[in-house]
Amino acid sequence: MQTSEQPILRDIVLVGGGHSHVGVLRMFGMKPWPGVRLTLICTDIHTPYSGMLPGYIAGHYSYDDVHIDLGRLCAFAGARLFKDEVVGIDRANQKVICKNRPPVAYDALSINIGSTPQVQLVPGALEHAVPVKPIAKFNQRWLNLLDRVKTHAGKTTIAVVGGGAGGVELLLAMQFRLRNELKTMGRNPDELEFHLFTADADVLPTHNPGVRARFEKVLNARGVVLHRDAEVVQLDGHTLQTRQGERLHADEIMWVTQAGGAAWLKNTDLELDNRGFVNVGPTLQTSRDPKIFAAGDIANLTSTPLEKAGVFAVRMSKPLAKNLHLFVQGAALKEYHPQKTWLALISTGDQYAVASKGSLGFAGAWVWQWKDWIDRRFMAKFSEFPEMDPNAKPAGGNTPNLALTQEESLQAISAIAMRCGGCGAKVGSTVLSRALGNLKPVDRADVLVGLHAPDDAAIVKVPPGKAMVHTVDFFRAFVDDPYVFGKVAANHALGDVFAMGGEAQSATAVVTVPPGLESKVEELLFQMMSGAVEVLNEAGCALVGGHTGEGRELALGFAINGLVDENLNGVMIKGGMRPGDVILLTKPIGTGTLFAALHQLKTKGRWIDAALESMVKSNRLGAQCLREHGSKACTDLTGFGLLGHLVEMTRPSEVDAELDLSALPLLDGALDMVNAGIVSSLQPANVRLRRAIRNQAEYANDPRYPLIFDPQTAGGLLATVPGDQAEACVAALKKLGYEHTAIIGRILPQGDALEPIVLKG
Repeated sequence: MQTSEQPILRDIVLVGGGHSHVGVLRMFGMKPWPGVRLTLICTDIHTPYSGMLPGYIAGHYSYDDVHIDLGRLCAFAGARLFKDEVVGIDRANQKVICKNRPPVAYDALSINIGSTPQVQLVPGALEHAVPVKPIAKFNQRWLNLLDRVKTHAGKTTIAVVGGGAGGVELLLAMQFRLRNELKTMGRNPDELEFHLFTADADVLPTHNPGVRARFEKVLNARGVVLHRDAEVVQLDGHTLQTRQGERLHADEIMWVTQAGGAAWLKNTDLELDNRGFVNVGPTLQTSRDPKIFAAGDIANLTSTPLEKAGVFAVRMSKPLAKNLHLFVQGAALKEYHPQKTWLALISTGDQYAVASKGSLGFAGAWVWQWKDWIDRRFMAKFSEFPEMDPNAKPAGGNTPNLALTQEESLQAISAIAMRCGGCGAKVGSTVLSRALGNLKPVDRADVLVGLHAPDDAAIVKVPPGKAMVHTVDFFRAFVDDPYVFGKVAANHALGDVFAMGGEAQSATAVVTVPPGLESKVEELLFQMMSGAVEVLNEAGCALVGGHTGEGRELALGFAINGLVDENLNGVMIKGGMRPGDVILLTKPIGTGTLFAALHQLKTKGRWIDAALESMVKSNRLGAQCLREHGSKACTDLTGFGLLGHLVEMTRPSEVDAELDLSALPLLDGALDMVNAGIVSSLQPANVRLRRAIRNQAEYANDPRYPLIFDPQTAGGLLATVPGDQAEACVAALKKLGYEHTAIIGRILPQGDALEPIVLKG
């Protein structure tokens, strides 16, 4: 993972994880630009490589073979990955508008989101066709179709609309795979019938006659019914109708035609062509806004119109990266000159391919092997990262060479120099007020003085019959998305109050932010505190104040005040376990090893994504459910790991506990990572508690054993409930969204042995 001691002076935001942007990220990782931060906003953690997608559909490749892991790539590049859907651009304020998070500020912006099927232009297509694009969302649609065909009794008719290279290649790959699936099931593969509809007189109209003839021969030999000059103008249910009046009923309809730009681009006032693609000039800058670039299929190069082919998106990555860097430097940009002809290697589904370049064309199994070698070599660039020298000189040297205003230059000098207060220096009041001004903490009647009328301290009233619960948590950022980090940090801090059965009342924040330009510090604070306040508000907890200082690393913590009944009715404590109780865990474990693996670029992005989804899930409803089912003992799982917290509970309860290793709910990838020897830096300290295990030697080699020491962040609730309530409690927790809730053991009477924990597996 690349890091920089330089303050952030310029933000480049990449919208979309297309072929151009993955190239930009890799180049940035190989040689970072001082003072520049890259942020990728994408709906998916894994992005498919279009050149290998037909091979995946045909069954020649696995999912991971054909998908670039954007999580690992961004970690290598030192770039931030924001998982969200972009819905607009506020060009006046230079912000990207997202569906589920605060707007993201940019100094330069690049769009590489591919094309979108214009199925809404054909009546019925939106409801009844399966679009191939956007390609990043195709995998689940394909898997659903695969299941439908395998369970469909009797004849299945499949129609593919679109006779270009993409449609032909997709059809042949699907046919190869589905026939093999039916053979494996003992069914007749001839139950499948394929139809290809093309609006042109020939298939592959942009390729030479020899290549077209080869594919027409293949389609004919495979029994594919080819419909020429057959523009599909309507879908009446599953019946296709062409402009000439031809009708065909199909069980499955794949849509590989009429692609255009995303709908949200129309509201940006960027210049678009008649299909909604963004017009760009030779420097890849949009025609109306030099701060915004576009590349790949979404870009319409006005000087040289290009076919929508992945080869151009790949080739654009280098000039795009160069021009983004030159732009933030205030230097003259370079023109992109695409090649006039290019090599297309088009597969026929059965590990055979046809090569097409200009007037040339040739085919064979060896062409597929050649294509396979090219594709695998390309993908290796994004999965096999070189060891980077932390002392290596960045591009352009260690000193940022960026175009700054005079005021920004003074701020940059101040950020680089030793600040007057060192790492404890306070953030300026104007920056703080601007960053927090748009936050809307929840109002509570028992908060007498808070952020609505800031003073030296908050004043909070304790309602009659209530007692106060106090807790504090603070840790540095372990994920590059400040909004998500804010949500996790708030969840983590609230966990102690919920685990005791309390109601969260108020929170005071303690924040450390790296020094930099005021606008960058303000943006960082706003993103992080927006996430935190969302979580606090959902819990009914009022943010009433805090302290913000400068330091080398981003960090966030909260002092939380909560309320419980003054007679402690309904309070859950660590010492409330009783023999006969059942032990429950409401969330899977493994965050420690997964984030350690992310730092080493060993994990998969989807594993980290799933871990973060678990970490941002509140324990509030889970704690209420546990109380309703008679729980008297509960704690939230954090840094001491499962074993450490369980030991903490058995001692004051004066009981022993049996822990079932085979029942532990685990985050995806956690077992893989600990088996690879990757553990958190806190693991060695937690392992010392193995002396609390009575039969430790018997289970030390169990693959799940290391995970009982794995430190958790914003983990689940570890609790006990009476045995006769266990099944009902688990069912209720799962209904509330804690789908990984599991019974992981039971409470035993305290025995004579010093070790309170007995393992089973």
